[in-house]
Amino acid sequence: MFKYPFEYVYIFLSLLFVSCTGENKSNDQNDNNSPNILFIAVDDLRPQLGAYGKDFMITPNMDRLAGEGRLFRHHYVTVPTCGSSRYALLTGQYPHNTAELGNDIFYKTTAGERGTRKHNVDSPESMVEAFRLNGYYTVGMGKISHSADGYVYGYTDTVSSIMELPNSWDEFHFNAGKWGNGWNAFFGYASGENRQSLNKEVKPYEAGKVDDDGYPDGLTANLAMDQLGKLKERSEPFFLAVGFFKPHLPFTAPKKYWDLYDEDKIPITNTHDIPANTSKASFHESGEFNQYKKGEEKAGLDHELSEAYARKVRHAYFAATSYVDAQIGKVLEALEENGLADNTIIVLWGDHGWHLGDERVWGKHTLSEYALKSALIIKTPDMPEPGVQAGAIVESTDIYPTLLDLTGQAIPDYLVGQSLKPILQDPQAVVDQTAFSYFRKGISMRVPRYRITKYFRKEEPKVELYDYKTDPDETSNVVAEHPELVDSLLMELEKGDTGLYNY
Repeated sequence: MFKYPFEYVYIFLSLLFVSCTGENKSNDQNDNNSPNILFIAVDDLRPQLGAYGKDFMITPNMDRLAGEGRLFRHHYVTVPTCGSSRYALLTGQYPHNTAELGNDIFYKTTAGERGTRKHNVDSPESMVEAFRLNGYYTVGMGKISHSADGYVYGYTDTVSSIMELPNSWDEFHFNAGKWGNGWNAFFGYASGENRQSLNKEVKPYEAGKVDDDGYPDGLTANLAMDQLGKLKERSEPFFLAVGFFKPHLPFTAPKKYWDLYDEDKIPITNTHDIPANTSKASFHESGEFNQYKKGEEKAGLDHELSEAYARKVRHAYFAATSYVDAQIGKVLEALEENGLADNTIIVLWGDHGWHLGDERVWGKHTLSEYALKSALIIKTPDMPEPGVQAGAIVESTDIYPTLLDLTGQAIPDYLVGQSLKPILQDPQAVVDQTAFSYFRKGISMRVPRYRITKYFRKEEPKVELYDYKTDPDETSNVVAEHPELVDSLLMELEKGDTGLYNY
């Protein structure tokens, strides 16, 4: 298995893909019987679901999917920020320069004539295009790359006609509703206003007195349901990608989802300080959270939010998660009602985790377990041992080769990930158990027991080691206690050094 390429090369990829056939299929939706793909991206979804053992969460639809598929307990993203995490997923690559750590990476590489990654059918711009080139009908909606609606423009700019992934989609849809455009909807409130229009004079949460369609994700669910009705009539297999916004800030949801929880009983973090023996440079002052000017308290590394306000914000995140769970449920139900469920691969993916006050941070953007670990559930037709969870260490870059493998396509050598098909067939299967992540001038490597992180910075310590067997909440850097182990792990870490920080 070729796991660690270090050059961002574009080599010739033979498109001699082989179709795979399913033995049990309840419909004759496509002529060659290739499985469809439903890919669901959820923004800022940490692994905080009932299926992940969080019994205080009300997420029945994602829990049911986990019960029918394979939940990955230890899935890690490549970069803990939206655009770059999605870029790594969609290209199957680790970052090779610091531009690939920014949310504007699609604008710089794949979008229109200004992109540096020139279109080449032998090196598709994304895994979506790879399927399109092999006869799949590709439809996207919502936030799949970085933009809320697939087009390149700033938060306060006029919508452009430049797509972030111009060669990937046969169709791309978004219903901006009363908000008018994608970014307004992304930061929207129930009134139709948004964070930008209100000059950030807003709270970081809202319990709207609206139904599900009163926020954008309800409209996206409706689009997906409508598309499934149309896609079942097509002769070719489909790749349908649905990108939901919540629980990204602002934590907005219809009040009925807030009412599912008793705020007084909502748990707060077990990790009340930054880890011992670390530098503040590894963390941040929660700027994304604090920019909501009407938030009752501001977060910071020198203090915790009050327990009452921490519960309030967590309540908001929980409500937003339950809201998006309900929208996902509608899409899954439509898949079944249209007779497509028995021949469709389903992937549910969180683009990164989120600190909910853990280590005094409210947000992502760290090389911490809290920001790098996210939800991943995959369901395949006729899956053996459905509902049995997988404990292997896996990473987002594994998803691209996995989908190629599941559909009988060749896996090009330049993809850094591994196919998870063995785990989907047997949850105890042995695979390479290493996940690399990049951010804050650092490279982090997760292995079954440890996380080691090397920072290319002036602040000490420049190396951190966490032992999750003895310290599951990541409260202390124990690098000084295990010098031989550190040396060994740093040698392994070098395999993930792509030259990213070679200034």
